[in-house]
Amino acid sequence: MFQEEYDVIVVGAGHAGCEAAAAAANLGSTTLLVTMSLQNIAQMSCNPAMGGIAKGQIVREIDALGGYSGIVSDKTAIQFKMLNKSKGPAMWSPRVQSDRMRFAEEWRLMLEGTANLDFYQEMVKGLIIENGKIKGIRTSLGIEIKAKSVVLTNGTFLNGLIHIGEKQFGGGRAGESAAYGITEDLVQAGFQSGRMKTGTPPRVDGRSLDYSKMNEEKGDAKPDKFSYSDITQPLIHQRSCHMTYTSLEVHDILREGFDRSPMFNGRIKSLGPRYCPSIEDKINRFADKERHQLFVEPEGWKTCEVYVNGFSTSLPEDIQFKALRSVVGFEKVKFFRPGYAIEYDYFPPTQLKHTLETKLVEGLYFAGQINGTTGYEEAASQGLMAGINAALKVQEKAPLILKRDEAYIGVLIDDLITKGTEEPYRMFTSRAEYRTLLRQDNADFRLTPMAYEIGLASEKRLRRMEHKLNESEKMVAFFKETSVSVAEANPILESKDTALITQGDKMFKVFSRPQIELEDIIKFEKVAAYVAENNLDQEILEQAEIQVKYSGYIEKERNNANKLTRLEDAKIPENFDYSKIKSMSIEARQKLSKIRPVTISQASRISGVSPSDVSVLLIYMGR
Repeated sequence: MFQEEYDVIVVGAGHAGCEAAAAAANLGSTTLLVTMSLQNIAQMSCNPAMGGIAKGQIVREIDALGGYSGIVSDKTAIQFKMLNKSKGPAMWSPRVQSDRMRFAEEWRLMLEGTANLDFYQEMVKGLIIENGKIKGIRTSLGIEIKAKSVVLTNGTFLNGLIHIGEKQFGGGRAGESAAYGITEDLVQAGFQSGRMKTGTPPRVDGRSLDYSKMNEEKGDAKPDKFSYSDITQPLIHQRSCHMTYTSLEVHDILREGFDRSPMFNGRIKSLGPRYCPSIEDKINRFADKERHQLFVEPEGWKTCEVYVNGFSTSLPEDIQFKALRSVVGFEKVKFFRPGYAIEYDYFPPTQLKHTLETKLVEGLYFAGQINGTTGYEEAASQGLMAGINAALKVQEKAPLILKRDEAYIGVLIDDLITKGTEEPYRMFTSRAEYRTLLRQDNADFRLTPMAYEIGLASEKRLRRMEHKLNESEKMVAFFKETSVSVAEANPILESKDTALITQGDKMFKVFSRPQIELEDIIKFEKVAAYVAENNLDQEILEQAEIQVKYSGYIEKERNNANKLTRLEDAKIPENFDYSKIKSMSIEARQKLSKIRPVTISQASRISGVSPSDVSVLLIYMGR
């Protein structure tokens, strides 16, 4: 039935589990993906979309590292938008609306086409741990499967409890049972656990909606894509989303159910995502707001099912229905299913190393919502890194650890294990201090060479990246070397309402002006000839534009990152005794002893560790 022993077993087949299994298998490790339902691989449990603010950068990083999320998103997209285009490129964030059924299907087909990967459908009830090392898993049928490493990606299934008004029942997702046994084994092994909450809105019948009363939200006129590879192509046709609003009448109806809401009557005690609150939480916390946006999102190309983004709720189903029928365009709405909240077990991520391996049990890795995060993208990135590091450990190779100035994924993991989280963690651009370096357009420059080095990115992918880098750098050099005359420049400068030049100048200086855009600079004959002669595509042109316009900001941020590298390289001995440093604050000693930072830089980011504590630590280490 199974191999005698697998290199890597992945438990759970959500976004984290799928990326973990693909990564481990593609690195040559014999891998088993175990899930309670093979029909629900890579389910989009919440909204049918990938990417968004900061999340889009993460999907691009996953793709640059050789993961599958970007490719699957491109193949199953029904709409593409680059968000924040009015701001600088550090804030640009790609997002696709997805076909939910096609997304799951494409993931399964890609996994089935991956060598070294086996599948098994059953509930994992326990873990086999011996002498502080993982040895395998135990299923609900009592079958024991041996493994050299195990990656847990259980999502919301660990002792999951679903709430709809006064009703509550066990479940990991609507229509699926919860998973029992793993939490108990982990607690017995010495792990600390906690409870978190998330929620989802009703799904409705699009045939019952009046879209003429809503605002149409179209995709980009010239859609891009996620994957840096040539496997996928940008969308030609797109489906529109729509937007409508709640009202004071809707809010009053929702308040009628507050006494029956598990959020307000005390049945839900765990914390939900701060930045994705339920509709009842929004009208309670922001009582001065007369309305809230609702995004009406189609679930696919052909289905009539619609996701009501912004209306996440655990109120009784009759209140949900009554309130939605008072929303403009929803007067005749029909439900497919009501919204609900779900509570589930998680394990504070300060119990992990930067590799996502647990500190207590060797060879055991956690990824996704089990670590207290929320979002498909955050989960997928952790799954990718856990799968990579589980495979590398089995192969006795050095781990792959991304730094904060190398990837949003590095920021995410460092935040989790250094600071921990008491509410579902979501990535934002503001969490990354080097976001000018960590743009969505250059994830391949940053990460593809690393992926190639460990064997996850192909040589073709590397060469494609190198071509883009070389051609964009050559074009920047061309701008620095090429002069433009007054007669050539001033008509364009005048049309853009920017100061004219009085003598010839370098093209780089003219292009650096914020008013001058790519389509303006291509109007110069020398530039047009250069582009045609070198057959440059839009991706290379945009990269060159960013390098010209933001060169000062990029250089400044790189210098700042380099200064902090000194602290990143300052390693702390593994068994360093913080209790002996009496000149350090008690809180700092306690936090450092608990989290066991690997470097001085990581120690400096721990809440409760002051700059003076870091100085004392440096002195004790002889620096």
